[in-house]
Amino acid sequence: MAVCARLCGVGPARGCRRRQQRRGPAETAAADSEPDTDPEEERIEAGAAPPTGAGGGPCTGPAPSPPRCSLLELPPELLVEIFASLPGTDLPSLAQVCTKFRRILHTDTIWRRRCREEYGVCENLRKLEITGVSCRDVYAKLLHRYRHILGLWQPDIGPYGGLLNVVVDGLFIIGWMYLPPHDPHVDDPMRFKPLFRIHLMERKSATVECMYGHKGPHNGHIQIVKKDEFSTKCNQTDHHRMSGGRQEEFRTWLREEWGRTLEDIFHEHMQELILMKFIYTSQYDNCLTYRRIYLPPSRPDDLIKPGLFKGTYGSHGLEIVMLSFHGRCARGTKITGDPNIPAGQQTVEIDLRHRIQLPDVENLRNFNELSRVVLEVREQLRQEQQQDSEGPAPPQEPPSGRGPSGAPAEEGGEPRVGAAAEQPAHSGQGQPFVLPVGVSCRNEDYPRTCRMCFYGTGLIAGHGFTSPERTPGVFILFDEDRFGFVWLELKSFSLYSRVQAAFRNADAPSPQAFEEMLKNIQSLTS
Repeated sequence: MAVCARLCGVGPARGCRRRQQRRGPAETAAADSEPDTDPEEERIEAGAAPPTGAGGGPCTGPAPSPPRCSLLELPPELLVEIFASLPGTDLPSLAQVCTKFRRILHTDTIWRRRCREEYGVCENLRKLEITGVSCRDVYAKLLHRYRHILGLWQPDIGPYGGLLNVVVDGLFIIGWMYLPPHDPHVDDPMRFKPLFRIHLMERKSATVECMYGHKGPHNGHIQIVKKDEFSTKCNQTDHHRMSGGRQEEFRTWLREEWGRTLEDIFHEHMQELILMKFIYTSQYDNCLTYRRIYLPPSRPDDLIKPGLFKGTYGSHGLEIVMLSFHGRCARGTKITGDPNIPAGQQTVEIDLRHRIQLPDVENLRNFNELSRVVLEVREQLRQEQQQDSEGPAPPQEPPSGRGPSGAPAEEGGEPRVGAAAEQPAHSGQGQPFVLPVGVSCRNEDYPRTCRMCFYGTGLIAGHGFTSPERTPGVFILFDEDRFGFVWLELKSFSLYSRVQAAFRNADAPSPQAFEEMLKNIQSLTS
């Protein structure tokens, strides 16, 4: 026992620490009350001869203290296992302890495990030996060096924004730009293309390559400005040019961006918007600044799971919107935008306290009937805000126990904040839904059944985000993955479908960090 105790670092008395951890309190106390084990007995049990004096007889003097065992005395293969289980950021400090540790830390097994557990590199890293690159080089010069750019980012491209996910992909770090499907196919999957990649071709340093254009990878540069911001630069922009000049570049971009030719687009205003976007975005030549964004945190009482959605925005095509929940309201923030409402702005805001009971299908076809219902809720909301500013009013119970919006009411007449819980979003219940006559819709293939509706406001503005104002509308929840919004003033309907792509390193470290991120991206375009 004393030998085991010394190995565990607790000394020759008090028994083995590992054995104590397996005992209960009573057994531990009993063990502590026993006399210390005689070292001579241990030697006998181990088959060792007892120490002898000068005359060959038993030694009568005090037994010498046994040497303590330290990490330095452990075999190298055991040290490799211990070091491989530590975070890679702690290993450089460990290498400074002594020459033995520094030599062991050159073992590739340690760094292969750190690459796999910390960054998900599942490739056969032994193949690197052919190029003379070690797993330690991959960890230190590629993965650890560029760890701060992993995650979800929004490029600064004026009002248009964008969505970039930087991930470890095999032995590369790749920046994937995600694009909405071609208008108006909102239920189609997202498209994506690489903008840059970083890899280790030799022992010196990582190589950054620009992937923009159609001539293959070429020399690029990445500068990490600060923790949540970095920039990219292409050093060979001639690789972005095409032999047919700007006209060929525009037609190629149009096919990729819109899936059609200019001759297929008959709407003159849409042609102008498309040409304007091409001129504006192409001038950057993949020399961009990116700012970190997070996916919204999810709570058990959320109406549906928050996240990213693709939405129809008339002549502007499909745009990416982030739906998040904030207590009594939900917000849709633009990740991609347009010259009217730029990226970063809150395109819709939903008041979860005011649920709307839609008219029956026949009356719903009448736009004036829907407008009347929504404006009644807006007036009710205005009165509530006025009462809040003047002080609490005595409760008044509405007839039939329902609020003016048609939502179940608590005592006092206020629509319940949790009214939606009475008909959860995942339930099979619903009511028929049809768009009123005269309401424009880019995608006629919208659901014909909805689960619940709420009062909301939508942000509209002139070109260049001039004279922005919030106008009333209706938020329609169809199912877990689709919702819509009727813009009363514009007489138009936007359909939103969930982005099903899985984004890595995109979760917010805290709800406060997510709220701060929303404020930052909105302030950039305000």
